[in-house]
Amino acid sequence: MTAPNKKIYLSPPHMSGNEMSYIQDAFDTNWIAPLGPHVDAFEKELAAHVGVKDAAAVSSGTAAIHLALQLIGVKEGDTVFCSSLTFVASANPIVYCGARPIFIDSEPETWNMSPQALEYALHEADREGHLPKAVIVVNLYGQSAKMDDIIALCDAYGIPVIEDAAESLGSSYKGKASGSFGKYGVYSFNGNKIISTSGGGMLISDDVEQLQRARFFATQARDQAAHYQHSQLGFNYRMSNVLAGIGRAQLAVLEDRVSARRRVFDRYQEALAYLPGVQLMPELADTRSNRWLTVLTLEEREAGTSVREVLAALGEQDIEARPVWKPLHLQPIFKGASFYAHRDKDNVSERLFHTGICLPSGSQMTEDDQHRVIACIQKTMKQTIHSN
Repeated sequence: MTAPNKKIYLSPPHMSGNEMSYIQDAFDTNWIAPLGPHVDAFEKELAAHVGVKDAAAVSSGTAAIHLALQLIGVKEGDTVFCSSLTFVASANPIVYCGARPIFIDSEPETWNMSPQALEYALHEADREGHLPKAVIVVNLYGQSAKMDDIIALCDAYGIPVIEDAAESLGSSYKGKASGSFGKYGVYSFNGNKIISTSGGGMLISDDVEQLQRARFFATQARDQAAHYQHSQLGFNYRMSNVLAGIGRAQLAVLEDRVSARRRVFDRYQEALAYLPGVQLMPELADTRSNRWLTVLTLEEREAGTSVREVLAALGEQDIEARPVWKPLHLQPIFKGASFYAHRDKDNVSERLFHTGICLPSGSQMTEDDQHRVIACIQKTMKQTIHSN
């Protein structure tokens, strides 16, 4: 009897082997609760790695975005511009603040926020006398947005940028670390990210004073007093010392993880780019993507098959693959939200949603496992082409 294939996951965690020494230290010293020496060290080490002055370790990337919006002063009645092609966590904190999200389309070269759509949206908001309080730009699947253009546009209107780099730690734009361009940057250490603390995130900035305020809000906004006194609304958002220890071990191998995922992308590129109707996610000149996920688009008319058929074939082989993020302006929770397309009759984010497939891309993925994925895609397309 043939042994069943093992399941191939989209992006499983990849431990370095040194995590247990940090965890054991946390247990030996009884620093189990939130905060502790590993939290302090993880913040310093990550800030140094990405070239910013300070970093605050928190419970998730979502918490980091929420804190950034709090620091900016986003409140009920405000608007915040946000990339549409992203996970819902990028926009949910806008609603936490009582503000209204306005969604900006992607552009073809990066799949990220379109400077052209952003410029039009800002011009219209300025004309109406209701500029956004902030702009959240997302670096999708590890690829940086056109940060020079976006920062210049926002600076012209005096609007702070929050760079959601949850998926792009280890990537760079013109030699500078992804996440370090905006007033605030955000990373995620969820279990599927390029490095993981199982759950956690980081808020970064060159504004050390504001990050101290972030720590204050993230620890229930407790005032300086011998008793428990609270004058402002706070949150339980800090990272534990145990998880920070895991993060320190993971950060030490970040560059190895980026190199491994880029090799995964290169093998996919070599094996699949020749297929009709297939294109892999581009990498903008002067950027380096961490290739957190390898993503391709499939034009059904040229390929002779559909995204649905390829995903079904992979699923039958116990291979986890997924569609590209459903744009937020199409999500039921944001029904009726304003949306600015890249160009008239050119809705890039919707096109990518309908044609995109995220392939297994883990840094621990073996070449044999990757060949299984490739062979399944090639076979599916070949059968479909022949049947047509």
